[in-house]
Amino acid sequence: MKTPPLRVLSFAFVALALGLGCHDFHLDFARGTGGDIVLFDDLYSVSVVDDDKAVAVGYFGAVYLTEDGGETWIQGSTGTRQSIYSVSMGDEKNGWAVGQRGMILRTEDGGHTWKRQKNVKENEGTHLFAVSAVDGQTAIAVGEWGTRIRTTDGGKNWIDDSFTIDIEHRMFVWLNPEEQEKVRNGENVYDDVTLNDVYCLRGEPRCWLIGEFGYLFYSPDAGVTWEPSQIEGSVVLDLIEVPHNSLAVPEAQRGVLGDFAKSIIDDLHLNVAIEAYASAEEIRTFGSADDPTELFEILEARMQEARTVIEDAGIDSARVRLRAQPPWDYEDYLDDDPEFLQRYLKSREAASGGMLVRVIQNPILFTVRFRDETNGLIAGLGGVVLRSDDGGRNWAYRKIDRKQALFSVGSVEGGRAVTVGEKGLVRVSTDSGDSWRQPGDGDVPSIFTFMRDVAFSPSGRVGYIVGQTGRIMRSTDAGIQWKTVLPPEA
Repeated sequence: MKTPPLRVLSFAFVALALGLGCHDFHLDFARGTGGDIVLFDDLYSVSVVDDDKAVAVGYFGAVYLTEDGGETWIQGSTGTRQSIYSVSMGDEKNGWAVGQRGMILRTEDGGHTWKRQKNVKENEGTHLFAVSAVDGQTAIAVGEWGTRIRTTDGGKNWIDDSFTIDIEHRMFVWLNPEEQEKVRNGENVYDDVTLNDVYCLRGEPRCWLIGEFGYLFYSPDAGVTWEPSQIEGSVVLDLIEVPHNSLAVPEAQRGVLGDFAKSIIDDLHLNVAIEAYASAEEIRTFGSADDPTELFEILEARMQEARTVIEDAGIDSARVRLRAQPPWDYEDYLDDDPEFLQRYLKSREAASGGMLVRVIQNPILFTVRFRDETNGLIAGLGGVVLRSDDGGRNWAYRKIDRKQALFSVGSVEGGRAVTVGEKGLVRVSTDSGDSWRQPGDGDVPSIFTFMRDVAFSPSGRVGYIVGQTGRIMRSTDAGIQWKTVLPPEA
């Protein structure tokens, strides 16, 4: 698919919009050149090597680094004016940074100098939004169009393991004829999904990735294979059965659907998916291969009937998705795919005709972090926090007291966690993310600009929060108190 749809507040929007609104474009010489920091650029990511060393990256090729525990900072030399969205150090010398139009940068001197690495996504112009290093030779990067690439040789070669569309994929029917032919020929057509973050435990093979539409996966082998995660709260109602050639939701089921809708009205990250099914007899009677119009009308009407009940119960229409809708233009596909219609009809067959209604997870997730192999947290849009205590196989929602976007989250041993977001939002937890509260008086400077990332050293003692106009806050007591260290006070 060549033109991506508008994604409301996707990571791409947030990163680009926040990064382009508050800079003087006439001072290009000051960025990415190494040495003292002259201009304080928006920062999007920070990687903490140990209690002494950390690297932060951001707008217009900016790389800032410290080697004295955050007391002083200098610029690294990147040689680029493209924005850098993520950085990850595999050890004290070797690391990667990624950014606009497939840019991958590699450092082998602790962040002082960076060199661009060739990769297939650079040729495609695909934005890369996150990178995570397992060690000095192994890393994974993710981005738009289902991008998921990895290296095991220090970046000399990047293996493309992106999400692609096959003939059974739900988006196959919406591809144009040229792209459908590519799929049939075994060529890559990338899935239209943005992956926002990937995180690997340093020195361990455990990795996790997240994206829009509730995409969550975990890997036990440093990204060689991936398994889907589950979010607590997914609900599938029993098939609402209807009589032969009937369209309306039976009266006895209308109350069930209404109660279901009311139970998720305030959970804006949850949407509703509706599918329609037909019995074998209905398919034989109305689904003629010469003209399946009558069957299509039945399926469409059943979905619309269920939709009306759900919307009447208070669910906004924008949260309702009709899945597997009839392909009214099926004839356009038959020359290239003679079994297209037969395959669709088979997918709509059930023991009885009816409607299937289920909850679909649709949180926009920005950052995933694990403090060990078991305990992880995710931050997202609308004040969403997800927590896992089984290595990322399952996730459960936790709430903060605001609906503002949370851009990042970090935690340390002992259960302390910190999440940061837009307009200076900071919330803390002392029970591994189960509950959240405001920081104590004087624990965090009061600011009203966005804070994009938070990360801690392996010891958990030293942490950094980075954000707008080069702001860096540091903690030296495992995230209890934070002080601004950049920009320096006048």
